[in-house]
Amino acid sequence: MTERLRLKKNADRRLKAGHLWLYSNEIDIQATPLKTVEPGSQAIIEAANGKPLGIAYVNPHSLICARVVSRDVNVRLDRSLLVHRFNQALALRERLFDKPFYRLVHGEGDLLPGLVVDRFGDVLVVQLNTLGMERLAEEVIAALDKVLAPRAIVFKNDTSGRRQEQLESEVSVVHGELPDAVLLEENGVRFVAPVLDGQKTGWFYDHRANRAWLNALVEGKRVLDLFSYIGGWGVQAAAHGASEVLCVDRSAEALERVAENATLNGVDDRVAVGEADAFEALAALKADGEQFDVVVLDPPAFIKRRKDIANGERAYARLNREAMRLLGRDGLLLSASCSMHLTTERLVECVRGAVRHQDRHGQILYQGGQGPDHPVHPSIPETAYLKALGVRVFRD
Repeated sequence: MTERLRLKKNADRRLKAGHLWLYSNEIDIQATPLKTVEPGSQAIIEAANGKPLGIAYVNPHSLICARVVSRDVNVRLDRSLLVHRFNQALALRERLFDKPFYRLVHGEGDLLPGLVVDRFGDVLVVQLNTLGMERLAEEVIAALDKVLAPRAIVFKNDTSGRRQEQLESEVSVVHGELPDAVLLEENGVRFVAPVLDGQKTGWFYDHRANRAWLNALVEGKRVLDLFSYIGGWGVQAAAHGASEVLCVDRSAEALERVAENATLNGVDDRVAVGEADAFEALAALKADGEQFDVVVLDPPAFIKRRKDIANGERAYARLNREAMRLLGRDGLLLSASCSMHLTTERLVECVRGAVRHQDRHGQILYQGGQGPDHPVHPSIPETAYLKALGVRVFRD
């Protein structure tokens, strides 16, 4: 017999509007006690009047206690539905891209809450971010194998989301054999992705379109790439004609990979690296009188939770302010944020304040978000997290 969870009166409004999440305070625990539901199992969700609304997987110990996986109460999330959803996701990516390098599954955006799959040709990197998905690990492997027959599947299960779901951290090759180097291509530039020990899945496909926009404007320019990671922005800038690129990151391992990727694309003579904290690097470069035509700011999320908003906004404001001091008379700033809690309006405000602080003028030339392989679920604002502003900063 399938478990049932009944919602409180009017708690079904978000679900009816298309949302996929349920919070523990929305469950009528008198009618259907949450604590009796086996963690990770699937249950029928009912409105307060008993009308079935869909199937969700449940974790009574998480704030988001249930995530809807099907509106049809007769359809469970199993290997068959995974194959169907993977095929739907693949059809979209094959319409969008002519090469197999992209995010194949973007959680709720692809109606698979808690699951991320990035594709690097015949290597797939998977993140199971919830207990409900963890319980389906073998089915996920089998369904991916059926749809794509990959050479290797890696589970990169070391995310903060897993910690919130009280899941262990683990990284392993769960299917096939990983090649010595996992390659990808983005905007005509090749990279080696560190899928086992890099950040996230090893690469950030979400900025592809934003990098493409910047690539068209860097020829002959001197570029500073802060929080460079393995050179997504900087190496692409060099490959698209930048005269000189400095990639700054606090990770020595990341910078080794910047050098490797620069060599891979024949631009190592124009790409230098600096191991430093970004704020310290900005101060040192300013003290040395350095100037750049283009500065890229693509920091990690300064705002991870709602309570971090005030401190996080101050950090973004300071970062943009200090970066602008390194721009020449007519420079270009690419200012990005992956903090879901920082709105585009607030990022614009950080940039506006920084421009005025330097007594300069700013023109927003470009506003970008995540690429279409990171589809936004229209009912879940949290799935639209990425912001990128292209700003001309100049003096009269």
